[in-house]
Amino acid sequence: MTLLQLKYIVKIVECGSMNEASHELYISQPALSSSVKELENELGIEIFTRSSQGITLTVDGAEFMSYARQVLDQAALLEDRYKSSRPRKQLCSVSTQHYMFAVEAFVEMIGSTHSDEYEFTIRETRTQDIISQVASMLSEIGIIYLSDFNKDVLGKLLREKHLEFHPLFRAGLHVFISRDNPLAGRRQVTMDDLRPYPFIKYEQGEKGSFYFAEEAVWPEYSPKQITVTDRATILNFIIGLNGYTVCTGIDNGDLNNEKIVTVPLQSDETMLVGWISHERSRLSSSAQMYVEKLREVLTAHGYDLID
Repeated sequence: MTLLQLKYIVKIVECGSMNEASHELYISQPALSSSVKELENELGIEIFTRSSQGITLTVDGAEFMSYARQVLDQAALLEDRYKSSRPRKQLCSVSTQHYMFAVEAFVEMIGSTHSDEYEFTIRETRTQDIISQVASMLSEIGIIYLSDFNKDVLGKLLREKHLEFHPLFRAGLHVFISRDNPLAGRRQVTMDDLRPYPFIKYEQGEKGSFYFAEEAVWPEYSPKQITVTDRATILNFIIGLNGYTVCTGIDNGDLNNEKIVTVPLQSDETMLVGWISHERSRLSSSAQMYVEKLREVLTAHGYDLID
């Protein structure tokens, strides 16, 4: 399999026909068809379905296309980075669950970057997406947590994807609730105390399960549940609907302390929060700096780091 073959496949899809693609690629149609067939034979899949009406992607072909585009995008980045005469950009990409401290550390990392050009990406996203993005090296670092409940399932998945988990700290469970909530003054709350209030959780997709949930514990029964995709929404719902969510308890300037408080949750469960990386990759200098800033931010919030 070559980059040229991947470019052929992408061009065929863009053109919608083998004939038009051959004209744009300046090769003969038989040569183009032969190259595609060789690739299909090599991979053991059928990429295109051919008919009198033209060609369409098969199910395997559609999946292959998603990977092919990633490879070509990465190849383009390599060419831009190493063939360009301009100074190299600082690069770093992080995927994380919805943690304020992860964003805070990212801001600190960027602020400490001494470069005229950089290209940084941070994605607050679903647990499965974090694992997939680090496995495909779309992100250098992913931030997730392990618990007694999910560690076997997630641990197995990480090993299968050749990913390593690096623990940062262990947190007892807390809840974010409105300062106007009657429970806000408690030293500790239980799930039974929270039953009358809406439980707000992060969406994990159609294939998501309890093992991928960002909330380390769930109520056994909650008559009111709201699923969201972003952190700003969850904070607005806590204030506007008097809801709650389960978290590490770390807050920062993003949290409106005049309206939201964290209260410890009575539970034997804890969250072992850490970062994941691909065992076959070496962190860039920016990614290494990000890990350092993570540790500094967590220390500033009073957490004991795991060496």
